[in-house]
Amino acid sequence: MNRKTRAGFVGAGTVGTALALALHRAGYRVVAVSSRTRASAERLAARVPGCRALADAQAVADAADMVFVTTPDDAIARVAASVRWRKGQAVVHCSGALSAGALARAASRGARVGAFHPLQTFAGVADADALRGITFAVEARAPLLGALTTMARALRGRCITLEPDDRVLYHMGAALASNYVVTLAALATRLWGQARIPPDEALRALLPLLRGTVRNLEDKGLPHALTGPIARGDMGTLRKHITALESRAPEVMQAYRALAMETIPIALAKGSISAARAQRMRALLRGTTAA
Repeated sequence: MNRKTRAGFVGAGTVGTALALALHRAGYRVVAVSSRTRASAERLAARVPGCRALADAQAVADAADMVFVTTPDDAIARVAASVRWRKGQAVVHCSGALSAGALARAASRGARVGAFHPLQTFAGVADADALRGITFAVEARAPLLGALTTMARALRGRCITLEPDDRVLYHMGAALASNYVVTLAALATRLWGQARIPPDEALRALLPLLRGTVRNLEDKGLPHALTGPIARGDMGTLRKHITALESRAPEVMQAYRALAMETIPIALAKGSISAARAQRMRALLRGTTAA
């Protein structure tokens, strides 16, 4: 598998479109695409010179040597089972949570199967630049593993190799770092709403804080990027937080306590609090008299 390999896509959503555009820009041949609707396949084909919008997955498989299945997760196994694959053909899905085992029917027909997950969030218009410098989680056996690793590097990305049993843990970690940041921002704006700050204004105010946190992670790494009352061992502020939540936002208390508990070991690793102070903070968060 090299840049002369004919690549095809089954699925023309944001992930498939971004990957197809990035591969084309990196010099790979993207020759065919199909999608649930003909219109979406045609939109992608129009953006990639030499790519054709085809009727279905079978037509893409007939036209390509390496087929990326970029459908929703629930459709991946169905696509693998519906196509007459060729021996030696590469079939790769882009799910984060599913192992290459989702393509077992393709493997039973002689295809080489793998997973190639771009660790990126796609909330808007698909753009090849969204893949520049990211990490790709790869699962495959040689020689496909080597081809996908080379592909990640050609896209100016990094590569991590996963075993099938590790994929769900990997995906959960990604969800915590990305999806649940949105949840935390929503909780923060809800709390600010109690202070009569409109949600849009709250989010605008919080975004520079979020960007600063990401910069600290980039510049200082873990655990040294941690700031705030737990990093300082500020018992007084923690007490105020808990009192305010109890009276004004009790529905947030469980999340606050859980996150605070998980933050204490980071502060300990940073060396900014003592073991005794950590014990007192845990007692306070549990609501025990030891605090």
